[in-house]
Amino acid sequence: MAIILGIDPGSRKTGFGIIEFNQGKSRYVTSGVIRLVDRAIPARLKVLSESLEELIQCYSPSELSIEQVFLARSADAALKLGHARGAAIVACVTRGMSVNEYSARQIKQSVVGSGGADKSQVQHMVSRLLSLPGVPAEDAADALAAALCHAHTQSSMIHIAGATSVARKRLR
Repeated sequence: MAIILGIDPGSRKTGFGIIEFNQGKSRYVTSGVIRLVDRAIPARLKVLSESLEELIQCYSPSELSIEQVFLARSADAALKLGHARGAAIVACVTRGMSVNEYSARQIKQSVVGSGGADKSQVQHMVSRLLSLPGVPAEDAADALAAALCHAHTQSSMIHIAGATSVARKRLR
């Protein structure tokens, strides 16, 4: 069993989602949005780091799934996003968690079936895949999608490794 923390980083709000993945099945644990104070970046990063440390302490995830850096509207926006990603990664790594990064296209492809899916499609599929009673907020849905992407990727890798070992045994 793995407890996976998905993070959709941002400099103003960061989505988080935690799922439990066991024997090919994903179960919703919690999700939400960390709203970062409207102050200088160092103060926002402190709030982000402390909030994630609290989540990690409460739910004990062992793996982090986070969206890779992408080209933002401007260099300044990309830099701020990079700061938020860095703070999130450090908060997780200092607690011994493994870090797994996926592109936005990979995450969308994994949960919706199309790398070009829009936010409402991601929200809908996350809600369906995790049997949620409602639709999560955009940032929380993106974070849950990141966690599901990692679960699906790990499951596929285990399946492929198993198929490879079976094929090798037949050849001997």
